[in-house]
Amino acid sequence: MTVPLPLEGLTAIVTGAGRGLGRAEALELARLGAAVVVNDFGQPGRDGSGEASAGPAERVAEEIRAAGGQAVAHTGDVADHQQTRELTELAITEFGKLDILVNNAGILRDRMVFSMTEGEWDAVIRVHLKGHFNTTRFAAAHWRERSKAAGGPVYGRIVNTSSEAFL
Repeated sequence: MTVPLPLEGLTAIVTGAGRGLGRAEALELARLGAAVVVNDFGQPGRDGSGEASAGPAERVAEEIRAAGGQAVAHTGDVADHQQTRELTELAITEFGKLDILVNNAGILRDRMVFSMTEGEWDAVIRVHLKGHFNTTRFAAAHWRERSKAAGGPVYGRIVNTSSEAFL
């Protein structure tokens, strides 16, 4: 008899999942049985600079599939309202629902507040705050709709990650 995996039948979105902590989170969720939407805008610089590429998200999604899991890549910008709507819709279209949202996407502006420019600050706020708002907004709308249809509570979890870079 095969023991079901703890997250089998659940679907997760992990933002910023092309590298680092987001990649590790996506791989672990898949190892535990979740279907994963791997989101990463794919800019090569940790500071959000460079030409966007589907490469990082695609590589992690392929790694999950090669290990026997279910995954699809999404390369949209979480700070863009429409692209984030499409991210949530992708999870629902591909896997039937969304259960877990991991807000991990972020950029680094490695400066002290007294030397940071207004433009650098705006970029950080755009990704870290607006990006978290956008994903949470569409996940919550999905869970509310599912709850109304079910006539009761549904499973929904949000994990927000943070960096120690501010230290």
